[in-house]
This record gives sequence, C-alpha cells and structure tokens, in this order.
Amino acid sequence: MPLTFICRCRANDKQEIEPTLEHLAALPEELGAVTDLIADSGYFSEANVTACEKQGLTPYIAAGRKEHNEPLWDRFQEPPPLPEAADAVTRMKHRLKTTAGKAIYALRKTTSEPVFGIIKAVMGFRSFSMRGFEKAQGEWNLACIAWNIKRLHTLTT
Repeated sequence: MPLTFICRCRANDKQEIEPTLEHLAALPEELGAVTDLIADSGYFSEANVTACEKQGLTPYIAAGRKEHNEPLWDRFQEPPPLPEAADAVTRMKHRLKTTAGKAIYALRKTTSEPVFGIIKAVMGFRSFSMRGFEKAQGEWNLACIAWNIKRLHTLTT
C-alpha cells in the first residue's frame, strides 16, 4: 500500500524526498514494505524520481499541474506504449497517465490532504503566530494534537 510521508523542515519541498527516503528505510520491518511514494508537484525533480527508484520505490510525483475537466475520451484512454529506452522521469510520467497510476495517485486525496484542509478550514489554523523554528514547531504540534483529539472523539462517538 502506498505511504505518503511528509516532512516540513526545509523551505523547498524538492529537498524533502531524500530525508523522507532515509526515514522510510529506518521503519521497522513489522510495518511492512513501502513500495510506492506519492507526492504533489512541489516534490518533483529528476533527482527525486531517480532517488525513489534507487531505493526500490515506485514514484508517483506529479510533474506539473493537470487541467481540470479533461475530455471524457482522454480521461479513460490508456497512453501509448512506453519506449524501451525511457528514463526514470518518462517512466513515471507514463505511469501517472495510466488508469492504475491515476488510481494510486488519487489515494493522496484521501490520506494526507484532508488533514491539512481540516486543520486550515475547520480548525482555523492558517498561519503561525510565533517566530522561529522551535516555536513554530511547538505551535504545529499543538495543532496536530488538537486534530488527533478531534479525530479520536469522532471515532469513539
């Protein structure tokens, strides 16, 4: 099953894939093997796609913005076959155009994205009030604790 792992320590998301891969490699075997990595276009770079493949992960990283209201025929049509000498980025872009690839990438909308949306829209946490990494980290930890308590309450009632 794909695992979306997000770490927000750097100014640019492109710099987060390699530390994430290190964290994934350190996970206990009891959790199972991570096979796929799903990320939005902010994480896309050729180096990140290649790094994922070197770690044995199948990357599903959006390479750009996709237009809404794609024609029905294009939406359900499989892409032409992949050239044999395709590089890592071409293979990933092709994978994202397939029906199976679209289904896997769509999982992102049901795992991490709703949490951020609820924290921002429902809980009203849209910006940090304190300056400095440690203070902002504490503030973010409080927001996450509040989210977890809210979620636990919803699941137990």
